[in-house]
Amino acid sequence: MTTAPPPTTVPALALGAVAGKGRPGSSRIACPLPDGGLLDVGSLATAQRGPYPDLLAAPDLTRLLDAGAPAWREVVQWLRGWREDHERAAAYRLPDEGLVPVLPFAVADYVDFYACEQHARNAGLIFRPDAEDPLTPNWRRMPVGYHGRSGTVRVTGTPVARPSGQRGPEDFGPCAKLDFEAELGFVLGGPVPGPVGIDDAADHVLGVVLLNDWSARDIQFFESRPLGPHLGKSFATSISAWVTPLDELSAARVPLPAHDPAPLPYLTPGEPALGLDIDLAVHVNGELVASPPARDLYWSPEQMVAHLTSGGAGLRAGDLLGSGTVSGPERSGFGSMLELSWNGRDPVVLAGGASRTWLEDGDEVVMTATAPARDGGRVALGEVRGRIRGA
Repeated sequence: MTTAPPPTTVPALALGAVAGKGRPGSSRIACPLPDGGLLDVGSLATAQRGPYPDLLAAPDLTRLLDAGAPAWREVVQWLRGWREDHERAAAYRLPDEGLVPVLPFAVADYVDFYACEQHARNAGLIFRPDAEDPLTPNWRRMPVGYHGRSGTVRVTGTPVARPSGQRGPEDFGPCAKLDFEAELGFVLGGPVPGPVGIDDAADHVLGVVLLNDWSARDIQFFESRPLGPHLGKSFATSISAWVTPLDELSAARVPLPAHDPAPLPYLTPGEPALGLDIDLAVHVNGELVASPPARDLYWSPEQMVAHLTSGGAGLRAGDLLGSGTVSGPERSGFGSMLELSWNGRDPVVLAGGASRTWLEDGDEVVMTATAPARDGGRVALGEVRGRIRGA
């Protein structure tokens, strides 16, 4: 179900849902244990009179997200003790075999942002090489984003079919420029009407998933002028099975890059805005091709929430925000094939002499990530993987 983390890391405390492979019955909420096993959270809460047993006996996290921050913070605090007590937790371990991850929550709305300056610069240099500034005039003034399609968000391991669409004038067919995008996803809860103030936004972010925003570049490029992505992005978005609570990533909160100009008041918190020091890794067919650093994101998840709701839109349990592609300043940190191959100009060499400018049928993309742990060391976030299936 998951790729084993490096020896210096342990699985982060996280929440997700699993079901029995090929067996009838509902899924159930689970939590990864430090040794790689899974804890049956619902059964534990019921038997041991834990907090909110009715919410934790649900088939996924949707009801917990609906209950809001006080509920999920109490649950996370309670689970910390059980994860550390291996002997007591043993009675509530799930079987090591026969389990498959399911989508950890019902996705309500999905918005994908464009919050990494290096990625935005690279895209500008590729598509507007003669522009005075590769960034558009609005980019440093607001978290730019677009509304995606929540119905095609899939859990890790789900195959991804190559989409078809209009690649140019009078040209309809299978995508020839299929790409991945390495992102963080922010899982929201605590339904509330908008706007949400910047200092209240963290109370609506349960936690983080890894997110692969699969992209059909040729379809995207032709359709995007003037309104932006549509079919080039809507065919599939993959997320990890485990939501790592934001409270578990407190040691990973770091200052954002300096903002120039200063954000408007509705995007300026009372305390300095914080990003996330999370190191991502992208493997194609088992080979590391990129190590994007999320600490370089220009906008924080709280700023994304504040901007998203500033026009009056409210939040629903299960809203999902994508950070946008995470890219570092060097090629080894670029978070998409668009950048790694510089739009097809520079092939990415794989083992055995194979090379890629775009993803081919049968390719498997696996994204992993680690972050500083609350008590020292590092924790591994849940991976996200997907294999390309032919059109």
